[in-house]
Amino acid sequence: MPTWTLHAEFTFDAAHFIEGYDGPCSRVHGHTYRVLMKAKSHKLSPSKYLKTPEMVCDFAELKWVADDGEKGGLDHTLLNESIPVATTAERIAEYIHKVTKERIPEHIELTVTVWETETSWVEYTDKDV
Repeated sequence: MPTWTLHAEFTFDAAHFIEGYDGPCSRVHGHTYRVLMKAKSHKLSPSKYLKTPEMVCDFAELKWVADDGEKGGLDHTLLNESIPVATTAERIAEYIHKVTKERIPEHIELTVTVWETETSWVEYTDKDV
């Protein structure tokens, strides 16, 4: 069966604090988050920008996170004010996954990886791998 996997990697800068955390992460601090989106599909689809089925999904639909906060993304925001979940790396990845799934065809298997630092990251998918 044919399979395509799109990979989109980008960064965004944001501040956050982890409410209730017993340590320095309870104070406001910032990260340059690195995000890798993997969108896997066994068929090609049309998109908002291309009406014929020629792509898994549009890269723009995966990179919304890197848009400025005033444009609906997370770049240069205080995550505690921008997302409705705790701002741990795990919940940030889960939130990005949820919002992205609303933007792409439902048959696509999506995996979101979020690096908080160069050596610490989390991967989230709603599929058993």
